[in-house]
Amino acid sequence: MSNSKSRRDFIKKGVLLSAGLSMSNGLLSACISENKKKLTILILGGTSFLGPHQISYAISRGHSVSIFTRGKTKPTIHKEAFNKVEHLIGDREDNLTALENRSWDVIIDNSGRNVEWTKKTANLLKEKSGVYLYISSTGVYFPYFTDDIKESEEVLLKEPESLEDEMLKLEYGYGVMKANSEIETIKAFGEERSIIVRPTYMFGPGDRTDRFTHWPIRLSKGGDVLVPGKKEDPVQYIDVRNVAEWCIRMAEKKASGTYNAVGPSNTTTMYDFINEAKDTFEVKHNFVYVNDYEFLKENDIYYIVPWIMPDKYNYGSARVNNQKAINNGLTFRNLDVSIKETHNWWYSDALTEERRNKLEKNSKSVLVREQEILKKWKEKNA
Repeated sequence: MSNSKSRRDFIKKGVLLSAGLSMSNGLLSACISENKKKLTILILGGTSFLGPHQISYAISRGHSVSIFTRGKTKPTIHKEAFNKVEHLIGDREDNLTALENRSWDVIIDNSGRNVEWTKKTANLLKEKSGVYLYISSTGVYFPYFTDDIKESEEVLLKEPESLEDEMLKLEYGYGVMKANSEIETIKAFGEERSIIVRPTYMFGPGDRTDRFTHWPIRLSKGGDVLVPGKKEDPVQYIDVRNVAEWCIRMAEKKASGTYNAVGPSNTTTMYDFINEAKDTFEVKHNFVYVNDYEFLKENDIYYIVPWIMPDKYNYGSARVNNQKAINNGLTFRNLDVSIKETHNWWYSDALTEERRNKLEKNSKSVLVREQEILKKWKEKNA
């Protein structure tokens, strides 16, 4: 499989699907008492990955939630919470009737995958609602030519001309779409009533992309484990629940501005990641560090999130500055907790065996090909 094909599949998963499990009673009470005003919240989307966690957390804090969807996607997590929300049915393409003549304190736009969608909903609701929180992406910084990428970094608002590589078209197109959607949010609601959240690669219970799920599955089994990349390759990632909960808290305090929702808190390499993650399961691992980019390319391994090959276009994809978000209350779960709870969700009744087999028995996946690749690696270095 070519570099372009593999990367295209990776980006498609993010484009199509871009858009804690429980708290102790004492902590929950403290959170609710701290929040004096109960909000009315509209979530555009809400049934896929980020949304169910936002809904569950918002309800736990006493807020009232409405969701606007096409009524087609069924959540695999926090199903009980959906009995407590108002379901509004429509289509962001051509049917916003259910949103007309309504008002909310907060609008959270999870499904803004089209500039016109964001423009239409923001303008429809701007006079009757308080804050518009748009879920963007660090993809607005593509191509990632630099490091220490802050929110003030200039972003592309127009795709380069004469792009022939399909993968590049997708990556540029996604970033440009998100960047222009941010602008439409701010045009409608103004800077004081707009919150732009740019998450990096999210993972956790409910993940529909399968980009990170390799690690909870693989680490639970032990044995010889392929670890891609060089010792200094940085990685960034964030538990979806940290993003979800932070969004609600930002809405509660009527924040504004643009923020990189990026973890972990400190600079982390791929080797740091694997050394921290290895203790999640009580099994023995033998990590085989495959640090030859050309060998990885030959074997169709360009990413196993959080590791992404830091090539020309992705040099800075894991070098995004998160200090502004941390200063404004973004927090992070321990990695072993995130991995273990993702693993538990993956093997729970929330998913069908067919869904699991789609990843675990896919002949193109690294999970299936790993031992064959490691054999080649050992022969190469014999």
